[in-house]
Amino acid sequence: MTPMTNLLDTYYGRLCPWLERRSLDLVLALMRLVLGAVFFLSALTKVEGFGIADSTFFLFEHEYALPLISPVLAAYLATLAEFSLSLLLWAGLATRLAAFGLLIMTLVIQTFVYPEAWVTHGLWAASLATLILRGGGCLSLEWLLCRMKGKGREPMTPQQDRADDA
Repeated sequence: MTPMTNLLDTYYGRLCPWLERRSLDLVLALMRLVLGAVFFLSALTKVEGFGIADSTFFLFEHEYALPLISPVLAAYLATLAEFSLSLLLWAGLATRLAAFGLLIMTLVIQTFVYPEAWVTHGLWAASLATLILRGGGCLSLEWLLCRMKGKGREPMTPQQDRADDA
């Protein structure tokens, strides 16, 4: 065998199968942490004290200018969604619903506000879609609550998950 054949055999024969058996729980927790931070920090820029900043209303009226919704309502809804949904992601409560809400927000931002930022929004969308499909993982409050109620399931390996799809 050549060194390249040995390398490929080790990669595909040992490393890939070993990696496929690893849990995604740490990855899901990292996604929740990072995406929650992105949207929470964005929400912080929209408030001043305990209210929405005047600059936020200005931005929603002039720069963001969403169709079919008033700038004032859009400013309130976006700020509330960014705060509440990011907190849910961090806690790992209703992760799939929170991720779905943030995915809708990401698609609106991509479509109507910053279409040139498709790489950033694509990364957000891919991560949010992963959270929608997989949930918060076992490092989340929802997993703990479900386990306490006896309704949780053991984390699945990717092989078990693929078998469920067949």
